[in-house]
Amino acid sequence: MRSFFLLVTALLLCPLAAVAQDWALEGYDPVGYVAQGRPVPGRSDIATMWKGKIWHFASEDNRARFEADPQGYAPGFAGNCPVSLSEGRMERGDPRYFMVVGSTLYLMRSAQAQRQMEVESDAVLARAAAVWETMR
Repeated sequence: MRSFFLLVTALLLCPLAAVAQDWALEGYDPVGYVAQGRPVPGRSDIATMWKGKIWHFASEDNRARFEADPQGYAPGFAGNCPVSLSEGRMERGDPRYFMVVGSTLYLMRSAQAQRQMEVESDAVLARAAAVWETMR
């Protein structure tokens, strides 16, 4: 019974570990979004610290690519949802909902926001950029 309790406790604390350790993108590989077009889970043994967050990668090659140009792989608007910004408010994006425009990764707050971004990305990004400049 004690082993079961310890196992359940450990499983419940696992999601909290990502928050406690301040993982970027909830542990997803930032290079994977651009290179593979999807969220790719990073490995805990392949990571780097940048801007106070721990960034995880699926491979050493991806880590090297990120370290050579972290700004090029970090999400636009510091990970805030461009749809929310275009509506005048700042809301964190969710790494499961994303879009790469040009070579920039954007994180959306929800599947609905992702669909909106897919339909009108140019207009959303223009409005978001204007709002972002006033909020920074």
